[in-house]
This record gives sequence, C-alpha cells and structure tokens, in this order.
Amino acid sequence: MEQARFNMVEQQIRPWNVPDVRVLELLTKVKREQFVPPALQKLAFMDMEIPLGHGASMWHPKLEARALQELQLERSDRVLEVGSGSGYLTALLSHLAEHVTSVEIVPELHALAEKNLAAHHVVNVTLALGDAAQGWDGSYDVIVLTGSVPILPEAFQNNLKPGGRLFAIVGDAPAMQARLVTCKAPGLFESAALFETCIAPLQNVQQPKRFMF
Repeated sequence: MEQARFNMVEQQIRPWNVPDVRVLELLTKVKREQFVPPALQKLAFMDMEIPLGHGASMWHPKLEARALQELQLERSDRVLEVGSGSGYLTALLSHLAEHVTSVEIVPELHALAEKNLAAHHVVNVTLALGDAAQGWDGSYDVIVLTGSVPILPEAFQNNLKPGGRLFAIVGDAPAMQARLVTCKAPGLFESAALFETCIAPLQNVQQPKRFMF
C-alpha cells in the first residue's frame, strides 16, 4: 500500500507541476484509500476518477493535489467546499486551513463524508446538507467547487473575502478549464486559466442562455 502511495506521488502528482512540499507530505499523511468505497480500494492510487455513486466521483489524485497547491492555503483560512463527496478533499483542506464548511446536496454522500471524517478525528469541519450550487451564506478566504460549472455564478465571487481564492472548473464537456479567481479588492476579481480538464457538473448549477434553432 505504501509503495502504491509513493508511486502515486512520484509518478502522477509531482510530474504534473506539483512540487509543493506541504501538499506532497499531506498526501502521504491522509490515507486516501480509507475514503474510497471498500470494493474499489485497489483503485485508490490510480490516475482515474473513482465513482462514489449518485453521479459523483473522487477526483484524480493529481487534480486534488494541483488544486491544493494553486489555492496556497494558510492556517488562518476559512474554506467553503461545494460537494463533500467521500470527505477526502475535505480532510486535505482541513489540515491546511483553520476551518472548512463543506456542503453536500446528496444525503447519502453527506452521511459518507460525516462517517469518514469522524473516523479520522477531523474536528475543524462543519458538514452541511443542502444545495450550494448558487452560493452559500458567509464570507470565505477559499472556495472550492468539486463539480464543474458551465459559467461561474457571481454568488461565489461575492462569497470571497478580499484576498480570497476560488478554484473552479468551468465549461461544458469535453472542453473545461480549471480557473483560479482571486478577489483583489471588494468587487474586483482576477481570473487565471490553469489547465484543461473535465469533471462531472454540480447538481442544480446555473445554466447559461443557449441559442436554440
């Protein structure tokens, strides 16, 4: 198991422009296989999404690592995660931030994340059952959307504190782009394109007006 974890870090993650020592060490500390459905544990370290049911999947390991690196989390950060999934990314975020609020729309996944995080004694996380596809109450230093959005709802930018960072995957399959949005000042945002990827969409996400023939 430890050899497979080492191979994941050295052969998948580090070559994908992830040299951040904090992130690499964290990936060896938080046991990914313990957040994977038991029947799929042999896939825990493979370069693939792992299905969780209900249309949700765990991200590729390299996508999780790259998102953490791009967000440059600080110990004082308060984080909003939209989509708890199995709780693995939630656990990673919790080790780097002061507090994580994670919102999940699917009751079964909410329960799964709750069970997994409790088993790992993660205490600086608030798990909420609800629909955060159009934003969530509060102001945050960091926001992570774990499902894609065809367009980025303004509500998420409005949830950012000055200096806050938002990681989102924007676009329609198969052409999606990971983006980092930074709040430079109240009402002033800077958006940077990071890389291309493709993941499942958030449920109930805002849809753009599309031309109909």
